[in-house]
Amino acid sequence: MARPSPAVSYEAIGARGAAVDPDVALMMALKQGDDEAFAELVRRHEPRIVTLIYRFVGNEAEAEDLAQEVFLRIYRTRHRYQPKARFSTWLYRIAANISLNALRSRSRRRNISVPLSFDSEETQEGKTSEHVEDHRCAAPGARMEDCELRGQVREAVDQLPESQKVSVILNKYEGMSYDDIASVMGCSTMAVKSLLARARGNLRERLEYYIKTGRVRQAVS
Repeated sequence: MARPSPAVSYEAIGARGAAVDPDVALMMALKQGDDEAFAELVRRHEPRIVTLIYRFVGNEAEAEDLAQEVFLRIYRTRHRYQPKARFSTWLYRIAANISLNALRSRSRRRNISVPLSFDSEETQEGKTSEHVEDHRCAAPGARMEDCELRGQVREAVDQLPESQKVSVILNKYEGMSYDDIASVMGCSTMAVKSLLARARGNLRERLEYYIKTGRVRQAVS
């Protein structure tokens, strides 16, 4: 009987991963106690993680707080880190999970209060997002329409089932490929395609008026 092949150590996987993914190299250095590596990871990824979380929660201050929670979780679990996938895949998975947990908590609170839309939440807190550039160049009437439209699209996305919501945000807003989304979500590429197809159908149904006027064609295409 042939002897089984020896198991490949995670250290060996980490060495290979570090050669092609600088973030893996930084994470492996952090695992060995290099806190400067952690600071570099935060510098590289924090802006995108804040933006990603904002896509989920629709609140800039909350997105910044949750992004800090993401990196704190990475730091606290640094000794258990194993480079089984690209660092960005692991990071996005953590960010998506934390975002969904925040939304579940918000939903539980809203069950005993009047529902608050993303649109009114932004208005009450005076928060802005990267859409501020459109505001500066738009006339007042167009600005109001644009704000209304974004609120409707955001509300429609928020009403999607969790898995569909994640797939839409990662694909439409983060520009991730089906393969990368599958890695983040821990499912097959075919499952991602199915989720996106169902999500687009749901969005078309909820945004029927805006689609008929041609205002959100790109949002659900």
